[in-house]
Amino acid sequence: MPEGILLDWNMPVMDGVEFLRTLRAEPGGRDPVVVFCTVENDRDRILEALEAGADEYIMKPFDGDIIQAKFALAGLTP
Repeated sequence: MPEGILLDWNMPVMDGVEFLRTLRAEPGGRDPVVVFCTVENDRDRILEALEAGADEYIMKPFDGDIIQAKFALAGLTP
């Protein structure tokens, strides 16, 4: 498993929440720090991602500093 995953909500085969639920159900799937990124800004959608197992959530657009800060807040430091 990777140490960290930057996960988008909208993906072609499955959405990010479905991927996250699948990941978290796998052996070792609770280990990676997952930062969810999306244009979704509805409170219920944010809660859905967090309840599915996201460690942090960022809104698009974002830059490298924001990504680094969110991974650090989730406990993954460079």
